Amino acid sequence: MTGKTHIIGGLVACQAADLFLFSTTSGFSYYAAGVAGALLPDICHTHSKIGRRFSVLSKVVATLFGHRTFTHSLLFLVAVNLVFLAFFPEHVAIQRGILIGMISHYFLDALTVRGIRFFYPADVRVRLTRMRTGGVGETFLLVGLVVCIGYLFVAF
Repeated sequence: MTGKTHIIGGLVACQAADLFLFSTTSGFSYYAAGVAGALLPDICHTHSKIGRRFSVLSKVVATLFGHRTFTHSLLFLVAVNLVFLAFFPEHVAIQRGILIGMISHYFLDALTVRGIRFFYPADVRVRLTRMRTGGVGETFLLVGLVVCIGYLFVAF
């Protein structure tokens, strides 16, 4: 998926979680963290939005792991969560936002032809559909996600 789809997907996931799971109104930092989390797994791709911003780190991660492996895995999700628990335990809203954004990223990339290696280092790909990144299917999905944002905002 492209960066814009991940951003909107992260926002929708955070909005839905905020409404249906947490039953509290979260602030700007929660949603900003959701966007950051939605982009974070693509640090392994040097041409991604986050990869271009942090080019040196992106090149190192891409060299060590390749694309859609470690940073698209349950292992990485747990590692990020542990870092937050150890170093930023008081920032619960930011931790939740980042984790929800990452989960939305995983789900969206699992819809693509390449899928993700969610159980890395095991060489098993999780692939839910065979949508092409940047294709017509992604465009329809993006429009649907934008409609979801509007619906959740107005309805709740």
